[in-house]
Amino acid sequence: MTTVAGSENTSGSVMDQVGDYIIHHISNSDIHHPIIHFPTIFGIDFSITKHVLMLWITAAIVATGVILPIRAYLKKKESVPTGMANALEAVVSFIKDSVVKPNVGPKWVDTWAPLILSYFFFILVANALGLIPIFDTIGVVARFVFGVGPHNDHAFVNNLLHGGSTATGNFVVTAALASITFIAIIIAGTRAHGFIAHWKNLVPHGLALPVYLILIPIEIIGLFVKPFALTMRLAANMTGGHIAILAILSFIAIFAEVFHTTAAGLGIAAFSVPIASALTGLEIIVTLVQAYVFSLLSAVFIGMAINVHH
Repeated sequence: MTTVAGSENTSGSVMDQVGDYIIHHISNSDIHHPIIHFPTIFGIDFSITKHVLMLWITAAIVATGVILPIRAYLKKKESVPTGMANALEAVVSFIKDSVVKPNVGPKWVDTWAPLILSYFFFILVANALGLIPIFDTIGVVARFVFGVGPHNDHAFVNNLLHGGSTATGNFVVTAALASITFIAIIIAGTRAHGFIAHWKNLVPHGLALPVYLILIPIEIIGLFVKPFALTMRLAANMTGGHIAILAILSFIAIFAEVFHTTAAGLGIAAFSVPIASALTGLEIIVTLVQAYVFSLLSAVFIGMAINVHH
C-alpha cells in the first residue's frame, strides 16, 4: 500500500516525514499534480485527479459487471440464471427483500430498489479498488524498471503517483452520494403524500403549539444530519483503515532510526507486519460492511419519508 515514487519530502528524519507521507497516500491529487490538466470554468477546476479516475474505473466495472451478464442471460432465455448472472440475482434478491422492502414497503420497493442497489454495487467496487495497490505498483515499476524518479521529467507518471486511490475516502465523493439520498428522501415523501403533506409530516400532528416551536427546528436540523452522517461514516471508515495500516508499518522505519540500527526495525517488523496484515483483512470486511450500511441507512431514511406512521 505504500507509495514508492512521487513523494517530494526526501530530506529530514523519518519522524518528520511519516505524517506527510500518510496524508500523501490518502489524499486526492492536489491542484498542482492532477493526472490531466483541464482549464477552470466558472471557478470549477475540471482537471482529472486520481479520485476522478477511480470513480470512472468503478463506474466502468459496475456497468460491465452488471450489464454483460444480464444481457447474456436474456439472450440465452434460460429460466434459471447461471454463473455471474446467478450471483447477481442472489445479491439483488437479498438487497431488495432484506433491505429495501422492509423499509420502503412493498408498494415502493420496485421504485427505490434500483437506487439502493446502485449504491451497494458502486460503493462496494470503489471500496475494493482502494485496497488494490494499483498506483503503488505503477510507482515500483516506474522507479526500479524504468528509472523514473520523483524529480524526473516524466510528469504524467509522477502526477499519477500523487494522492491516494480510495475514492470513497474522499468526503466530496461521499457527500455527493449522500446528497442523492437527501433529494431521494424529499422525492419519496412528495410522491407518497404530496409536496405540502410531506413537509407537514416532518413533525407529529396534534401537539401543543409551544412544542412545535422546539420540535420544528430539531426536525429541520435532523433532515440535514442524515446525509451528513452518511457522508462522514463512509469516508471516515475508508480513510481510517488506511491511516492505521500505514501508521503501524511506519513503526519499522521509526524504530530503525531511533535506535540507529536495522535490527530494531526488523524486530518491530515482527509485530507490525502481522498487525497490519490483520488490519488489511479487517479492511476487506469493512469494504463490504460499509457498502451495506450506506445502502441500508439510505433505505431507512427514504422509508421514513414514505411510512410516516412508523
